[in-house]
Amino acid sequence: MSERSGIPVSTLSKVENDRLTLTYDKLAQVSENLQIPISELFAESEPPEAVTARRSIGRLEDAIRVETSNYDYYYLCTELRRKRMIPVLTRIRAKSLAEFGDLVSHSGEEYIHVLEGSIIVHTEFYDPVTLKAGEAIYIDSNMGHAYVAAEECDEALVLGVCSSDDDALMSSLMHIHEPANEGVERMADQSNARVRTLRRPAA
Repeated sequence: MSERSGIPVSTLSKVENDRLTLTYDKLAQVSENLQIPISELFAESEPPEAVTARRSIGRLEDAIRVETSNYDYYYLCTELRRKRMIPVLTRIRAKSLAEFGDLVSHSGEEYIHVLEGSIIVHTEFYDPVTLKAGEAIYIDSNMGHAYVAAEECDEALVLGVCSSDDDALMSSLMHIHEPANEGVERMADQSNARVRTLRRPAA
């Protein structure tokens, strides 16, 4: 580099270690000798954009199913790892908060869209709200929450999308429904999973 630029090695070393700044004349010399426009000497290099082209088809027969007394969960697109969103189809059977049990919470945020029936959403800091088919709610998931079927329907179907910066979000969600001595995360890590029924206590 010294030979090509005409700048002494000792000077280049001081520049590289942020102990010296080249004068304009020296910068012009480097630009000319290396045949690099002087503007490029000051340009910040931009890292190349990562190319992502992942795709997953969310078929019910490929879902991981987790069954509890309150819900049937169908975790979709499970072959994708390190995803920021977890799509879940959920059949809600619990009819009251007393039947449901304690409110649940986990990291991130979630969006719940009612597909069939109607539900009552209980949250830690708000009054219960009733949602009918076509209506939705978006909440911070670290706030205690529970979804129960409204009185007029035996069962409701919702599509939920959970999102978090936590790469282990899916395992965390599945741990909410598992006994302490069982490792559901092994199911979340398997690729091309077919429907599996995991019987769990109430969420």
